[in-house]
Amino acid sequence: MKPEANVREGLWIKCEACKEILYHKEVTNNALVCPRCDHHFRMTAAQRLELLFDEGQYKTLFRPIRSVDPLGFVDTKAYPDRLKAYTRRVGPGDALIVGQGNIEGEPAIIAAMEYAFMGGSMGSVVGEKMARAIERCLARKLPLISVACSGGARMQEGVLSLMQMAKISAGLARMREKGLPYISVLTDPTTGGVTASFAMLGDINIAEPGALIGFAGPRVIEQTIRQKLPEGFQRSEFLLEHGMLDMVVHRRDLKAAIARCLTYFR
Repeated sequence: MKPEANVREGLWIKCEACKEILYHKEVTNNALVCPRCDHHFRMTAAQRLELLFDEGQYKTLFRPIRSVDPLGFVDTKAYPDRLKAYTRRVGPGDALIVGQGNIEGEPAIIAAMEYAFMGGSMGSVVGEKMARAIERCLARKLPLISVACSGGARMQEGVLSLMQMAKISAGLARMREKGLPYISVLTDPTTGGVTASFAMLGDINIAEPGALIGFAGPRVIEQTIRQKLPEGFQRSEFLLEHGMLDMVVHRRDLKAAIARCLTYFR
């Protein structure tokens, strides 16, 4: 498993949580989890698929889909130029990679978000890939697992980004009608329109430890309500305690937990 982009190359890295200086290979071999404090570093979408599929083997689906520029959006640079820059830096596939393979021998489809591509923002490509993943699950009677890691909807696509929330949610409703399992895995961070749609719609919602999960960020909420938020607000453990999640699972146990959950739907 290759180290993620935000875990810098070199012999040593510094843990964001405990500030310990760690041997890079030790962290990489520990599924990008700090061996001192259990802080979960972010992973790429490809690493997620390798971690969850048997022997890290899977078939990538819907690779050629690309975003267009419906609004002619320009901020510090034109949206098409921004997309090209992220594609060069991160690779093709936009902010979602969909793979099909086996999880402990059971065929499944996993849709994993790529935070390094524009903050994992959900645009029309993410929505279309999720919709096609759902259609494939319906056609082949397969379970769907999503791994969310996102800052929310992509502003450069305006309402076309926001409509993906309803589009995906409608597809998941069809899966539920057919009795096909959908398991949602929420990682750090899962926010905005992704949280407000498919990330919280799982038959079973699982989060990694310490993940930030919410719609608006805690600073925005504090400034709006002008109150101090509780300790650990919007973190996985807080949400589990308040009934928003079904379980919080360490990364090393995630594949086994998903496989166990899938047996409940047989």
